[in-house]
Amino acid sequence: MTVVHESADRAAVEAIGATLQLYFDGLYLSDTERLAQAFHRHAIYASATGGAFVHMTMAEYFPMVDARPSPASRGEPRTDRVVSIDVAGPVTAFARVECSIGPKHFTDLLTLVHVDGRWQIIAKVFHFELDAER
Repeated sequence: MTVVHESADRAAVEAIGATLQLYFDGLYLSDTERLAQAFHRHAIYASATGGAFVHMTMAEYFPMVDARPSPASRGEPRTDRVVSIDVAGPVTAFARVECSIGPKHFTDLLTLVHVDGRWQIIAKVFHFELDAER
């Protein structure tokens, strides 16, 4: 894990790391209960990969996750990795992470806020590349 600001509060970085682990586990297991712990209920999901703008709320995104077979059930290797965490202040942070689901390799740009006593993802903006071999 790379911390962008050397002065970042270590406790905040650790708590953000725990939220990111819930996020990775939720994606790998297609477990929206875990994802609901990682995301703020008003979070947004957005991408423009391939030229089409996609924007969803969690109410739209979670059923999509529930409907797909989990990467774990297909025996896919885990590729999740935290590239960086940038703590902007006591209640705002940004994380760049990577993971794979099926033939898609994702770079996720996650904005987090500290509300209700915990760090939560408020925005997920992502790009993906397709693996031609899968």
